[in-house]
Amino acid sequence: MADDAVPLVASEVAVTLGERRAVAGVSFQAEVCTITAVLGPNGAGKTTLLRALAGIVAHDGRVELCGSKIGALDPRERSKRLAFVPQRSQLASRLPVYTVVSHGRFAHRGGLSRLSPADRQAIDTAMVRADVAHLAAREFPELSHGEQRRVLLARALATEARVLLLDEPTASLDIPHALALFATLRALAEDGRCIVVVLHQLDDALRYTDRALLLHGGRQVAFGRSADVITAGNVEGVYGVQLITGGALGFRLGRSAR
Repeated sequence: MADDAVPLVASEVAVTLGERRAVAGVSFQAEVCTITAVLGPNGAGKTTLLRALAGIVAHDGRVELCGSKIGALDPRERSKRLAFVPQRSQLASRLPVYTVVSHGRFAHRGGLSRLSPADRQAIDTAMVRADVAHLAAREFPELSHGEQRRVLLARALATEARVLLLDEPTASLDIPHALALFATLRALAEDGRCIVVVLHQLDDALRYTDRALLLHGGRQVAFGRSADVITAGNVEGVYGVQLITGGALGFRLGRSAR
């Protein structure tokens, strides 16, 4: 059962898309104050699993969110507990960025009531953390893909949900914004959030996450400390490549960006 320290629990989760079993028998727990990476090659089932955890796609098995089966929660209550940041937005309306981010507060508002001071504070804080405050008046469809991703992150942060799911959040981000994102995620984790993030770069997972779930062909290969999951044997078995430690370039934010 999920408890205060373990707000997200997946037990034998499976997802069928058409006639294909996209995810089969995945079980893991995500704790507060931690960042959990979901890893695997293309087609491994990472995005499908994340969507099942968010209650977006039907699944077998059990997903518990803060002690409740996710399917038993109405959308408003679920949104207070969990926020999901997709790879891409389907939003085509020419809404200002501030309005898009404000949608993250719908679960805290009654009907069409005006934004409260608490709502506005949450929105402003989220926009600063995602570095989109300067885009507040811009129309969402006019933004670059990377800017749109940061706005979607701000919308998720505005919910103040305890569990945050992100699907490849660094895709299309330049190096400074990718580094800033990981710094933001770490700060959120230290504040008591539970963060699950799909990543492609294994060095990012080693550097910035606490635990990792490795998938292959929709099945769970390993789960545990990131350093214990991203091993030479696992990497060669799943990706078919040899792991070369220290083989990637490293970056950190410059003094002007801190």
